[in-house]
Amino acid sequence: MNKKDYYEVLGVSKSATQDEIKRAFRKLAKQYHPDVNKEPGAEEKFKEIGEAYAVLSDEKKRQQYDQFGHAAFEQGSAGGFGGGFSGFDDIDLSSIFGDLFGGGFSSFGGFGRSGASRKDRPTKGNDSLVRMNLTFEEAVFGCDKSLRLDLDEECRNCHGKGGFDEQTCSSCGGRGRVISQQQTMFGVFQTETTCPHCKGKGKSFKTTCSECRGKGHIVKNKEIVVKVPEGVDTGNKIRISGKGSAGYNGGPNGDIYIEFNVKEHPLYQRDEEDIYLEVPLTITEAVLGCKKEIPTLYGNVILDIKEGTQNGEKLKLRNKGVKVPNTRRIGDMFVIIKIITPKKLDRTQKKLFKELEATNLANSIEFKNFEKYL
Repeated sequence: MNKKDYYEVLGVSKSATQDEIKRAFRKLAKQYHPDVNKEPGAEEKFKEIGEAYAVLSDEKKRQQYDQFGHAAFEQGSAGGFGGGFSGFDDIDLSSIFGDLFGGGFSSFGGFGRSGASRKDRPTKGNDSLVRMNLTFEEAVFGCDKSLRLDLDEECRNCHGKGGFDEQTCSSCGGRGRVISQQQTMFGVFQTETTCPHCKGKGKSFKTTCSECRGKGHIVKNKEIVVKVPEGVDTGNKIRISGKGSAGYNGGPNGDIYIEFNVKEHPLYQRDEEDIYLEVPLTITEAVLGCKKEIPTLYGNVILDIKEGTQNGEKLKLRNKGVKVPNTRRIGDMFVIIKIITPKKLDRTQKKLFKELEATNLANSIEFKNFEKYL
């Protein structure tokens, strides 16, 4: 017998939204549930509704159905998807009925999936993120920095167990999960939750550890020495593996992530591995040229300033920048010339400038091109 169109089963159009499909399914599921509707064919109708919803509520399956129809879910079909349809196994009924009946959903009227038991397994400890402030020099050259932070540590008194004289939890029988049943108008619902007595461990202790109060872990303030690599910058992070909080059930320790914040320097401007420095010159130094002592990250150097140097001119000093982390590469330093015009002159200086002005300094090509338009 040919199957009915899934959209027709739910009574929605092919352009229906997911909310409309969900509402239609809720309404029909309540109407045709076998525990409510005793008419012949109600159970088959209920399964048909569930099958339609399982496909149309899944975007990928819905797209396949729209393209190939029912053939998309048949073994060896032209659609090529195969696998068949498993009825209510693909329906997340907990999301549909959870708000109506509350709690976790395990099984429903003989259909659906039952929750798998959850056992203790090794779990990695929590990671920690720490922000560390550095001076400009500490970031450029690297350093060792110590920091203190609170970390979980396995309790030495009970060796991380949380107590003494271990025994199987009488409430859950060692499963770590308990199942409760609820009778509703739609049938019997089973709700599976974490055992409140053993907290999901499946075991308990005759005596609770007084040191950690049953947690198995205690918080301790520890000092960690961080080796800051050369060349880090604001926003860079490094990971210290295995130095974070202790794991659970024999799991590995977490990691510590360090994020750096570098303080600005009063003289240098940094752009990744390159350094920029503004160097002030007097007018005479720029005009006549000079030897200028320049502070670099690696000590002072003498820079040869050529005569006629212009304001804003950029001079490069190779390999005087910042080392790129984990490489041998070193950036460059760029000296930006800044000619300072004096705001006040004494009588002698004014006299000299007037004598200089009389020599007609405005004879360069730049002045001549400008004067053409006057």
